[in-house]
Amino acid sequence: MYSRVLLKLSGEALSGGKKDGILDSEALLNTAKAVKAIVDAGSEVSIVIGAGNIARGSLVEKTGIDRVSGDHMGMLGTVINCIALKETLVTLGQKAVVLSAVDVTFVETYTPVLADKYLKEKYVVLFAAGTGKPFFTTDTCATLRAIEIKADAILIAKNGVDGIYSDNPLTNKDAYMFKEITCSEIIKRDLKVMDLTAVEMIKDKDIDVRVFNMNNTDNFTKVARGENIGTTIKKG
Repeated sequence: MYSRVLLKLSGEALSGGKKDGILDSEALLNTAKAVKAIVDAGSEVSIVIGAGNIARGSLVEKTGIDRVSGDHMGMLGTVINCIALKETLVTLGQKAVVLSAVDVTFVETYTPVLADKYLKEKYVVLFAAGTGKPFFTTDTCATLRAIEIKADAILIAKNGVDGIYSDNPLTNKDAYMFKEITCSEIIKRDLKVMDLTAVEMIKDKDIDVRVFNMNNTDNFTKVARGENIGTTIKKG
């Protein structure tokens, strides 16, 4: 069992794949139950959530919104998602707190020391507003926060995808899934599982990156236990 994990979720995971809504109550509840199960199994859990259900990059490009402003919109979108999941966790009896990289009066401001304190007290800690700077993705935020809080693993939950493939399995019947792969090989193959800045940051760190299919919510606990599902990214 990993003692401390950082869970990376997409914003779309909280919308239940529905294009006509930002948040879906069933998706929120199912995700919160899966997160609580990890805590109940013995891991300390922190979370980074994307904002693709609220402010996608394609929207910014199509409307001509300035990139910096678009990234600020995304940061605020992650605050909304984090508060939604935090409150859902609380309804299940799970302590949770949102720590933001930018000053927001109704949530606390992130510091590594504060995050560590809450994790040791068995709170689920949700990291909002990315790194607080434009031009950095939530992948980079997840890697940075995992390093700062000394997480044992980053768990990347994918919607309907079992792990990392050599190519798109929907268009290439010869594509195969890696059970284990190094950061350097991901960079060399230009695989799109995480942005390359995030991969570069973690390639010399003793932090496993586990990519798994979140559609089966039992997988959350299985991967936190270290079971051999999905793909494991190793340093090197």
